[in-house]
Amino acid sequence: MQGLLKNFSFDEKVRIFSYDYLKCCVYISNLEQDSIFFTKKFFSRLIASSQILEDFLDYHGAKNNKNWYYYRELSAAVRHLSIGSYSQKHILNRLVFYDLVNTENFDREGKVTFNFLTKSIKKLTPVILDEARRLNMPVPDDNFDTFEFPGVTTNDLLDYDIDDEDKDLQKKNIVKIASEFLSIVRNFDHLGFYEPYDLKKILEIVPDKINEVEIRRFEMLVHNLQSAFDTYVIHGGYRFGNRKLKDLRGCFSVVFHLLQMIGRLLHFYERHLHEAGYKNIYKKVQEQLLLLVDSEVLLDRTINYGFYYVCHFLRTGKDLAGEILNENIERSSISVGVPVKLGFHSRPSLMVAKIVRYYGGQVELCVGEDRFDASSVLDIQWAGGKIQKENITEVKFEGDVRALKDIKILTSVNYGEDTMGKGIPLPKELGYLK
Repeated sequence: MQGLLKNFSFDEKVRIFSYDYLKCCVYISNLEQDSIFFTKKFFSRLIASSQILEDFLDYHGAKNNKNWYYYRELSAAVRHLSIGSYSQKHILNRLVFYDLVNTENFDREGKVTFNFLTKSIKKLTPVILDEARRLNMPVPDDNFDTFEFPGVTTNDLLDYDIDDEDKDLQKKNIVKIASEFLSIVRNFDHLGFYEPYDLKKILEIVPDKINEVEIRRFEMLVHNLQSAFDTYVIHGGYRFGNRKLKDLRGCFSVVFHLLQMIGRLLHFYERHLHEAGYKNIYKKVQEQLLLLVDSEVLLDRTINYGFYYVCHFLRTGKDLAGEILNENIERSSISVGVPVKLGFHSRPSLMVAKIVRYYGGQVELCVGEDRFDASSVLDIQWAGGKIQKENITEVKFEGDVRALKDIKILTSVNYGEDTMGKGIPLPKELGYLK
């Protein structure tokens, strides 16, 4: 049997690999209402059929063939738009369970985005069917029934009879996850923005600053965080249990699915709409795709909806993660000497503050009865003034034991400088301060 399959020609096999994909296109082209029937079950069929066709065409060199290149690019467009739509549909379905606050605008903008994506796919389908006919491929006569693709939501919920309240919530895992979330927020700060951009500004940052590679990097970090949370903290879903922990999961879960969508749309824009190759066929196909998918609206939805709300929910989760972290950290105190000769001037203050920020837990610098926030360079320098004025030689740090351990190491090298205030090499344990 396998030997017979190997004898199939390209023309015979491309019809087989196109059949489900073209049947999906027929189904879409016959829909009278757009978004209602675009369900996750349908997207899963469309994604799978377009991907296997694209893989088949790539294997046979369609990217380097004038006759088949457009058909191949259309399958890629459908795949990426469908994957982005699937992620957005997931967000719309699950939003009520995320327990996020003030989501009216987010929900409305999400529906606008979903409608744009589905309408773009709908505009592609008649062109795909025409291209298939041009290539002498039979278009399926039969059509899917809408009942084959129901939505995932119903009015019924199964009984909640596995209680996750008694699961051993190891504090070290909660601390680790909250710290990693805060680390992601810090690392994302250089990409963040706080208001919608006009097209000119978007074109300045995409793809130079915000691009598929950068977004996928953060997608992986958030995905790892979510996986660790579900494995080591709570595995019972959203409905009951520790609300703070589940609210935090809601924050990074919606961020993860937004990043999934953004990554796909940026890939489609960068690879298929933005950079055409030097060959005329590439430029011609790019121009044809731009007539079908509005790149300006695509960028607006990607940045002013997707990316904007990633920033928004990361900021929303930041305070919650800080609360959870400080409720679960192991606390202690250490007594250490002050920086020799020059006291807490800029460098020592910055080094201490960077250690505390790195771990995210609360640490205070105690000078007599006064307490100062050890994550603030300014607070430490204020404390330095009191220390110098009162000729104090030893101070106490209280708070997160992880930070205290590294502060202790820092003090062993006089806070990273010699007595003249010149920087010296740090121990390898403090390599993250460089």
